Amino acid sequence: MHTNMEEAVVKKPRLEWLDALRGFTMILVVAYHVADMGFSESWRHSSSMPFLVLFRMPLFFFVSGFLAYKATQVWDIRNFGSLLWKKIKVQTIPTIVFFLLATALLSKKFWPALEDSLHSPYKGGYWFTIVLLYMFIIYYVFSYLESKLKVKSWIPITLLFLVSLAFYESCYQPKYFSWALGYKGAKTATYQFLMDTSFGQLLLYFPFFLYGNIVHRYWDKAERIMDSRWFFPIVVTIVVFATIDALKWHTLRMTWAVIPLTVSRFGLLTITFMYFRYYKQYFTKLSPIGASLQYIGRRTLDVYLLHFLFIPDLPGLGTFFNAHSHNFVIDITLSVIVALLLIGFCIVTSNILRISPFFKKWLFGRG
Repeated sequence: MHTNMEEAVVKKPRLEWLDALRGFTMILVVAYHVADMGFSESWRHSSSMPFLVLFRMPLFFFVSGFLAYKATQVWDIRNFGSLLWKKIKVQTIPTIVFFLLATALLSKKFWPALEDSLHSPYKGGYWFTIVLLYMFIIYYVFSYLESKLKVKSWIPITLLFLVSLAFYESCYQPKYFSWALGYKGAKTATYQFLMDTSFGQLLLYFPFFLYGNIVHRYWDKAERIMDSRWFFPIVVTIVVFATIDALKWHTLRMTWAVIPLTVSRFGLLTITFMYFRYYKQYFTKLSPIGASLQYIGRRTLDVYLLHFLFIPDLPGLGTFFNAHSHNFVIDITLSVIVALLLIGFCIVTSNILRISPFFKKWLFGRG
C-alpha cells in the first residue's frame, strides 16, 4: 500500500494536449510524404512542401525530447541499462522488419533497392526511428553522467545544446564541410559514413530534441515566459520575417543563410507548441478532435512504420500543383485529407496485427 501511494504521488498525469500535438505532427509528416511520394510534387514548385519541411520533423523531435525528460528518473546503472535496452529493442526490430517489407513490396528489384537504401541517409523513409534511437542513446548517456555531478546545474544541458547547434550549423556550410548540403567536392569517407549511418540526419535534428528537453526541464519558467505579454507577439513577428526570407527573399547568402532558416524552424515549432497549450481545453478526450489526435499521437510508431506501404501513386495531382503553385490552401488541404485516410488505414491495420501478442510486442514495441 505504501509503495502504491508513493507511485501515485510521483506519477504525473499525461498532458493530453501534448499527445494531441504529437498526433497533429504525425499528420503533417504523412501529409508531406503524400505530397512528395504520392503526388510527386516538385520541391521547387510546390507551395506546401517547403513550408511543411521547415518545422514538421523539428516539431516531432521537439516533442520526443520533451517527453524524454522525467524529473523522477533514477539514473543508476541498472535503470540506465534497462532503459537503453528497451529503447534499442523497440526502435530497431520494428524498423528492420518494416524496412525490409517495404523494400520487398515497393521495389522492382529487391537487392539493388536494398543496397541503395542502406547507402542513403533516408533508409527508404525509415531513418526517423534510427535517428531517434541515436538521440535517446546520447541523451541517456548524458543523463547518467549528469546524475553523477554533485551540483545540479543548467550548464551541462546548455553546453550539449550549443554543441549540437554547432554541428547543425556545419550541415549548412558546404565551403568548409564535406557532409554539408550543397557540397560540390569529392565524396569523402566521412561523408559516406554519415550517409550510411544516418548520422547526418542526427546532426540536423538533435538541437530540436534538446530544445524540447530543456523546455520540460524548466517547465515553470517556460510557462511564465510563454504567458508573458511580450513573448508571443515578438516571436510571431520575427518568425514571419524569418520564414519569408528562408522561403522567398533569400536576402542572406552563404554562411548567413542558415540564420533565418534556423529561426523559422525553432519559431514555428514554438508557435505550434504554444497554440496547443493555450487551447488545451479543446484537445482533451472529451473533444472529438482532441480524442482523435490523442489516439493518433499514441500510435505514432505504428503509423510511421506502416504508412509507407500504403502511400497512393497519384502523380497527376503533383503535375497540377506544380503548374499552379499558388494554390497553397488546396494543396495542403488535399495532402492532409489523403494523409488522414492513410493514417486511418494504418491504424486499422495496426489493430488487426495487434490481435497477436507476438506482433504487438515485436512489431510495435508493446508488451
